[in-house]
Amino acid sequence: MFIDTHCHMNMMGKKEFDVLLKEEHFPKIKEVVEVALQNGIEKIINVGTSLPESINCVEIAKRFDNVFAIVGIHPCDATKDWMQDFKEIKKLVQRKEELKIVGIGEIGMDFYHKPFDKDRQRDAFKAQIELALENDLPISFHVRDAADEFLRALEEYVKEIKGGVIHCFCQKQDFADVVLGWGLYVGIDGPITYPKNDWFREIVADIPLNRILLETDAPFLPPQQFRGKQNHPAYIPIFAQTVADLHNVSLEKLAEVTTNNAENLFSI
Repeated sequence: MFIDTHCHMNMMGKKEFDVLLKEEHFPKIKEVVEVALQNGIEKIINVGTSLPESINCVEIAKRFDNVFAIVGIHPCDATKDWMQDFKEIKKLVQRKEELKIVGIGEIGMDFYHKPFDKDRQRDAFKAQIELALENDLPISFHVRDAADEFLRALEEYVKEIKGGVIHCFCQKQDFADVVLGWGLYVGIDGPITYPKNDWFREIVADIPLNRILLETDAPFLPPQQFRGKQNHPAYIPIFAQTVADLHNVSLEKLAEVTTNNAENLFSI
């Protein structure tokens, strides 16, 4: 059994971002869930990036027993009106058990997509960390081209947070050493299979299995054999085999350990 700990099925059922799902979108999402089950992915965590997409994640989780929601505002979605959206996110979190909300995310800092407002990103990041603390929820962290600033912002909270995962981990060894030292997990995705990523595979080979989660970020970042196509939760076993090979364990053993990791972190 595998768990996809970071997926965006809400973005697989429709073509436009940041619009609410309609009934016509759910057959496609149902198909994604069913195909994933057929390939051994028994649970899926759907992750928000904005207020509309967080609402969509909740709606999907309500419809499927094996799907759970994480809600939050992505750094690139922290607009000048982010505080108003944040108030609505807080209202969702107040109903976390009813709405199957198991974490806050994906939140963090991203200086890759330009233009960006560094101060605004930092403010939104810290506010959402504090929301997680107030509600005893783990965090799905996003960091891209902002490693130093991200670590500085997070450092003051690391002794308090319930736990978290560096989503789509693809960082250097020094970053890995810091976040693993803080007790965080790292999420491994399809890029572990990309030919140019030998340096990354060397790092992942040394990360303890009890700190690794598997995730797809679908519909983004497909494994090498599906580059240029839409990613899918069903593809987890493909790149999971690469991780298993790096650690000299069976695919079954990797599935067991990473599933336990996910269940422990997200209480699912």
